[in-house]
Amino acid sequence: MKYIVILGDGMADIPVPELDNKTPLQYAKKPNIDLLAQKGELGLVKTIPTGMTPGSDVANLSTMGFDPRLYYTGRSPLEAVSMGIKLKDSDVTLRCNLVTLSEHEEYHSKSMIDYSAGEITTEESKELIGAIQESLSGPNISFYPGISYRHCMVWSNGLLNLELTPPHDIFGQIIGDFLPKGDKNRIISELMEKSYHVLKDHPINQARIAKGLSPANSIWLWGEGKKPSLPSFEKSYGKKGSVISAVDLIKGIGICAGLNIVDVEGATGNIHTNFAGKAEAALKELNEGQDFVYIHIEAPDECGHNQEIFNKVKAIELIDELVLGTLLKELDKQENFRIMVLPDHATPLELRTHTSDPVPYLIYDTANENSQIIEGRAMGYDEFQAAETGLFIDEGYDLMKRFLSK
Repeated sequence: MKYIVILGDGMADIPVPELDNKTPLQYAKKPNIDLLAQKGELGLVKTIPTGMTPGSDVANLSTMGFDPRLYYTGRSPLEAVSMGIKLKDSDVTLRCNLVTLSEHEEYHSKSMIDYSAGEITTEESKELIGAIQESLSGPNISFYPGISYRHCMVWSNGLLNLELTPPHDIFGQIIGDFLPKGDKNRIISELMEKSYHVLKDHPINQARIAKGLSPANSIWLWGEGKKPSLPSFEKSYGKKGSVISAVDLIKGIGICAGLNIVDVEGATGNIHTNFAGKAEAALKELNEGQDFVYIHIEAPDECGHNQEIFNKVKAIELIDELVLGTLLKELDKQENFRIMVLPDHATPLELRTHTSDPVPYLIYDTANENSQIIEGRAMGYDEFQAAETGLFIDEGYDLMKRFLSK
């Protein structure tokens, strides 16, 4: 038996007026996913435990089968692990976004224009983070380049519980209300303000402005945490597995759980990612002896944050056609396999940020096909049809056990 998870980050949503008051999942043409929903198990799962922040870190720990209340130590340390940063127990890590802030005003009066600096390239951002490291690092502070706008700061013997705000939550808002407050946060707010003076006239940004692109004119620090520790996925579930993602956060969870990390050429973390390449890489892993593959696709989430309504629909359709479609063509030649499709959380286009709402999941098992029919119609895959089944998983981390052992 082979097991495949297709996780469309942030796929779930609420009805959108521009989509005839349907959600992107309802509006999208996704024949492969709908067919599996009709033949499999469809329901809702609560991936965010009550009281926890609805981030992809917490949600993907849940969907990968680990209770976030036991194992969550912050977002950035998981990313740091993926980036190869060696952490001491006393280190505090922070996600370091390159962002675009408005110009001319005093720093605290600037607005958050773009939390990803126009999805700046990795090559450009590496040079900018190098400038930040040269200008702002110290005996206890170091900066490390990552992918695109996503980077890391390590604070030796640093502080926790800093009450920092993710930049994608404050699009278009004046940053002063969201800058870290208090004496213990002074080092963070000072680093962010100083970074503006380092970056605003940097040649990389001058070239981007000349091309009509957003400059990466500040860092934004958030998501603090300490060195993580997860149990082995194989020891927990008895399956050898692999993770396929363009995102350091997901790779970091996989590394901590002892899963094999697969890099795919052209995997970007946005709608221009190599959808088919991820599916082909998954098939290769399964053919070479892995029992389980976790395919993470970031594109729907990015579209949600950027309020790209029809791109979010398109991302779902590409997942259906190029990820699931590619898998089914090859997997149908095998006797037994299971596929689970779900988001980690909702990223409503209207809100441009994550919510804690339960999300729809489907599990398809070649050895246990059902025919889901309610009120004379075959079920498809979306938030409302999943709710109609009445099946609800209250603890998100229980879903993986259900998928692997049912």
